[in-house]
Amino acid sequence: MNSTTPTTDHPFGLVVLDMAGTTVADGGLVEQAFSAAAQRLGVRPGSDEHARQLAYVRATMGESKISVFRHLFAGEGGEDKAQRANTAFEEAYGELVDGGRIAPIPGAREAVERLAAEGRTVVLTTGFARTTQDAILAALGWQDLVPLTLCPADAGGRGRPYPDMVLAAFLRTGAVDDVRRTVVAGDTSYDMLSGARSGAGIVAGVLTGAHDKDRLTRHGATHVLGSVAELPDLIARAEAAGLPAAARDEA
Repeated sequence: MNSTTPTTDHPFGLVVLDMAGTTVADGGLVEQAFSAAAQRLGVRPGSDEHARQLAYVRATMGESKISVFRHLFAGEGGEDKAQRANTAFEEAYGELVDGGRIAPIPGAREAVERLAAEGRTVVLTTGFARTTQDAILAALGWQDLVPLTLCPADAGGRGRPYPDMVLAAFLRTGAVDDVRRTVVAGDTSYDMLSGARSGAGIVAGVLTGAHDKDRLTRHGATHVLGSVAELPDLIARAEAAGLPAAARDEA
């Protein structure tokens, strides 16, 4: 989908949502898949090195997974190790997904459907590779839920905390004429940084995933919600209050 004309009259016409932890509950599968990947590269579970790496994985939830592995396996042969670790991670996560280990966050699908029914364009984004993103969408039956889904490779290869996926959604959908008319929602500090750096008018943190209210706020959240199910009402309240004011005043 590509257009130069906004597709909605709503002040907030583009909504960019994270997947794992925000719209999808995976019950800690990221950590399980990481441990499986690290073990394949000789990192023994329970070792100090495993604990150090797992702490980094937790701290960088929301970041592109290949970027995480590049950091963890930096040094001689680092890129090869990072690629092997990433492949092992994606395979392990995919096996867990295929085993029925994920589910929608309660109210997430209904929130997406309501936003779409209101005429807004909804885009789903992830730090996973495309194959894993597609496996999650298939497991949930969400292949046709939204018109566009993005992974880091779809936005030039840089995932969060860069704003690239949000800006790619803005450019590829043509849903709004001002990036301040975009809403970003996610469960991690990297989601918040990505939204803030993109210039989105609403950057909403949700408490169903990796990070708490304080961390989400410190990294750019304009609002913190119990879950994504509350997002449509937040957007409606913001529009009723006349937001985004800057975009409206310059129209």
